Amino acid sequence: MLRRLKAAADALGAGLFLALFAVFMVQIVARFGFNRPLPWTDELAVCLYVWVILWAAAAIVPEREHVMFDLVWNAVGGRARQFMRIAGNLMIGGLAAWALPACWDYVHFMNREGTPVLGIPFMWVFLPFVALLIALVIRALRNIGRALRGLDLEDAGVPTS
Repeated sequence: MLRRLKAAADALGAGLFLALFAVFMVQIVARFGFNRPLPWTDELAVCLYVWVILWAAAAIVPEREHVMFDLVWNAVGGRARQFMRIAGNLMIGGLAAWALPACWDYVHFMNREGTPVLGIPFMWVFLPFVALLIALVIRALRNIGRALRGLDLEDAGVPTS
């Protein structure tokens, strides 16, 4: 089941990136090939870019691929690493959980406003931010559980499995 969800998330990310690339190519051909820029391509490219970045951060890019500052992590022992892992995930997950209701309210509120050219409701443009917050909460809970069991405390904070 988890494997299927991961495959679906990857497929959606690839589809979004492919759509972004296609819109970008249409934009280039229209602007430089026919000297007729299309305003909808600019707008759709921006919307797709927001989706690609936020969706990838939420569902595709594994935690070990995110930027880490591990100088202190590598200098301390296992007990301190366990504390740091729990404390860090409590902060990140807690802040994401705290922000989630207000962010959802705002994203839902933005349903009344649309993009200038295509009229896409801004709710749909910024919805992946809510998905990112939910993913942060889930990852933090998972990481806290693993840290309590003494897992994922290797050098550089990168899990081996």
